[in-house]
Amino acid sequence: MKISARGRSVPPSPIRKLVPFAEKAKTEGVHVHHLNIGQPDVVTPAAFLEAVAKFPENVVAYGHSAGFIELREAMAAYYRRVGYDVQAEHVTVTTGGSEAILFALMSICDPGDEVVCFEPFYTNYNGFAVEAAVHLRPLRCDPDGGYHLPSREAIEQVLTDKTRAILVCSPNNPTGTVLSKQEMQTLVDIAKDRGLYLISDEAYREFIYGDVAHTGVLDFPEIADRAVLMDSLSKRYSLCGGRVGCLVTHNEELSRTFLHLGQARLCPPSLEQYGAIPLMTLGDEYFAEVQQEYQRRRDTVMRGLAQIPGVRALTPEGAFYVMARLGVKDSGDFAQWLLTDFRRDGETVMVAPGDGFYATPSLGFDEIRIAYVLEVDQLERAMKCLHEGLEAYRKLKR
Repeated sequence: MKISARGRSVPPSPIRKLVPFAEKAKTEGVHVHHLNIGQPDVVTPAAFLEAVAKFPENVVAYGHSAGFIELREAMAAYYRRVGYDVQAEHVTVTTGGSEAILFALMSICDPGDEVVCFEPFYTNYNGFAVEAAVHLRPLRCDPDGGYHLPSREAIEQVLTDKTRAILVCSPNNPTGTVLSKQEMQTLVDIAKDRGLYLISDEAYREFIYGDVAHTGVLDFPEIADRAVLMDSLSKRYSLCGGRVGCLVTHNEELSRTFLHLGQARLCPPSLEQYGAIPLMTLGDEYFAEVQQEYQRRRDTVMRGLAQIPGVRALTPEGAFYVMARLGVKDSGDFAQWLLTDFRRDGETVMVAPGDGFYATPSLGFDEIRIAYVLEVDQLERAMKCLHEGLEAYRKLKR
């Protein structure tokens, strides 16, 4: 039977496509250090589990299609503490950040329309663009420049009469780059001058290291009618399986469109929404502790990479990822080989091949993404696996 062109076009996840090889290694007694996926091992706040355990109803019923009003009010209060002018009516709760991405693309674009994005980017943008029948117009960010944005002139050169939006992520997955206020201002100016939406993925807002400040799309009231904030609780509260995200916009027509899409899928998950309400009151003390832990992990990974000859990687400013250039021809082949052929004291490491984070077919084959989401002692062992594995692989491929 025939599979649709859309179905055939959805790319496999570079983060998950090597899972069968990892599973086989595990059946052989190998310990696999998972650096391929942004699944934190930081404990989910107890407030979430306690709230779920106290769910007051004896039926888990459908909720409002835009999300529980109690959660939307709590989310709005969180954004006001961040410094954004947000009320509950500006918030649409989604089934994870994934649905927020899909809803944003489907609401803004008709089939065949284009969205400018900066590569490397979160790999699932590719898949959601296919699902929404949207074409991503990629613009490469230079690794030697810390993956910061190209010039305004370069950005405007890729705009066409089909361009409907610019999509940006800061702190960035997969690079860890934090965009400056001036970089965001440049995107705001382009969106305003060219009549485009500016979609901002801010799932890693709290994960910034050093003196760089986060600048979000809602910091610019001059584009309130075309600003879309996409967000997720997955990483912020170590709640990846909870599947709670949101969209925020001051554009009433766009917000109404999000609601109609939400009505078509009925509602986001009720138990998880209820559990998320108390998370919105967690403050600076919680985030400071989590941030310090991730900075220790980042520094562990960067020390490990610095010891591997020929590997190039710039210290990430935020999130919990780093893109590393290995000097190999095919990082996907290397990543698979680590799982099938390499062992160090009964252990190996799983990484994400870099090409899956690009839309341009020729890019990323010498890169991997490392997610530093494991405890420091595990990261130290994982980096030794990567070091010895890469040296053995290079000898094999000479």
